[in-house]
Amino acid sequence: MGKEPGSKRWRGAGQDPELLRRLLRAKDRMDAASYEGWPVRRLADVSGVSEAHFARSFKAAFGVPPHRYLLTRRIERAAALLRDTDLPVTEVAFQAGWNSLGAFGRTFRDVTGESPGELRARQQAATHALGEVPHCFVAAAHRPGLILAVSEKRRREAGAKTGGDETEVP
Repeated sequence: MGKEPGSKRWRGAGQDPELLRRLLRAKDRMDAASYEGWPVRRLADVSGVSEAHFARSFKAAFGVPPHRYLLTRRIERAAALLRDTDLPVTEVAFQAGWNSLGAFGRTFRDVTGESPGELRARQQAATHALGEVPHCFVAAAHRPGLILAVSEKRRREAGAKTGGDETEVP
């Protein structure tokens, strides 16, 4: 599904153009400084709307809540640093915006399916011809899919390990 304003399938197509500009301003700020803390209050201030209105409107426009969008950007940044640098994993975590190495490692594994060290080892072992591929395609291919919240993924995995079916009603 297209997520750019020019796309006909962009979720924000039915919203007020002024509100969309304000939401894009907040989204651009998160993109530019994903390593910073972006509570909803700060994002709402950037957009000039109330916190509740911002949270609802952002999800309606972009298909994910602001926190999940920021998490996606942080995971992308961490994966790029792991792939392209020799920085220690701790430094990667801090540069990507985490304050806790444990939270970074757990979230990274939940989202990508592998630990930061495993991702680095796999990508360094692979031979790439990525220099010939446009950067936008490479970035899109490496973008983590956060359709479900991390807590929802953990709940489903826990249900699978115990043999429970979360679709059953007790």
